[in-house]
Amino acid sequence: HTAGKQEGGHAVRIIGWGRENDVPYWLITNSWNTDWGEDGEFTTVAEGLFRMLRGSNECLIEQMVVAGMMDV
Repeated sequence: HTAGKQEGGHAVRIIGWGRENDVPYWLITNSWNTDWGEDGEFTTVAEGLFRMLRGSNECLIEQMVVAGMMDV
């Protein structure tokens, strides 16, 4: 954020994907801090890192995904 009214304040970043016990997941980092993690839908796998069920659009993660394009 460099100009104008700041909006939001939280983001996650999908950094990979995998499958464990035949369950597909996204591997995600969280912008809140490295201590964050929850039981239940989110499984903490390391500080600031968590897995989310892939293919079910949990928290609209598959519907609301955005990506930047580099101008080189």
